[in-house]
Amino acid sequence: MNAETLLGQEPLIRLSLFLTVLVAMAAWEVLAPRRALTVGKAWRWANNAGVVALDTLLVRLLFPAGAVAMGAWVEGQGWGLLGWLGLPVWVTVLLAVVALDGVIWAQHWAFHKVPLLWRLHRMHHADPDIDVTTGLRFHPLEILLSMGIKLVAILALGAPALAVLLFEVLLNGTSLFNHANVRLPAGLDRWLRLVVVTPDMHRVHHSWHRDETDSNFGFNLPWWDRLFGTYRAQPRDGHRGMTIGLHAFRDPRWLRLDRMLLQPWSREAEEGEGHPTPE
Repeated sequence: MNAETLLGQEPLIRLSLFLTVLVAMAAWEVLAPRRALTVGKAWRWANNAGVVALDTLLVRLLFPAGAVAMGAWVEGQGWGLLGWLGLPVWVTVLLAVVALDGVIWAQHWAFHKVPLLWRLHRMHHADPDIDVTTGLRFHPLEILLSMGIKLVAILALGAPALAVLLFEVLLNGTSLFNHANVRLPAGLDRWLRLVVVTPDMHRVHHSWHRDETDSNFGFNLPWWDRLFGTYRAQPRDGHRGMTIGLHAFRDPRWLRLDRMLLQPWSREAEEGEGHPTPE
């Protein structure tokens, strides 16, 4: 499939796979939930959906071509590291997908470590429950910054359109999967997290204990956390006993869409910028 064909089919491919995974995870949460939710699902879902709608609109307005179009353009120009290496197509695509995942891991780590970036990212962590919609709850400014970083990475790597599309589909799908409030057999989870970030692995990252929040940064591949020493197997309080969210934003009013959007400029979180309660 050439780049032009991919560009034409990208919206249908991404939307159909996104909806399939979203519906599957939502159904799984009903049939086999991992934890009891603390807030009414309808209220949380409505406001989280509002964030998704706003994010999508802004990305379409400010980046109308999108990441796959950048991949197609770079591929046509023969630019970027992978383009210069002259590797077989399948090797180039595989390396590009892995490299882009590494960039997103590093971006996620930076959004936790740089105070200004954390102010944007903490909206994602302020959700008092974690389920499939949490995987879509990101501040619009974070989404725009992330898109800019992604475009630069695609240009530098010379990631072809097919690799970018595969990466985008995997990233969206695994984000829905690993945020889902679903129960997996312990044995299956233990093996599965060798190749992909599982819900139990990522849930640790949403603990309100700071050392646990600053672990398990991966969305798709689990290897980066093991490589850089940020992997934590389980939460100290157990998956059913752990507290999800941030200490500074536990009031239900922070679930409202307008309050979520204003959260980066809130003065209610002093030292630690609204980070989880210190150890």
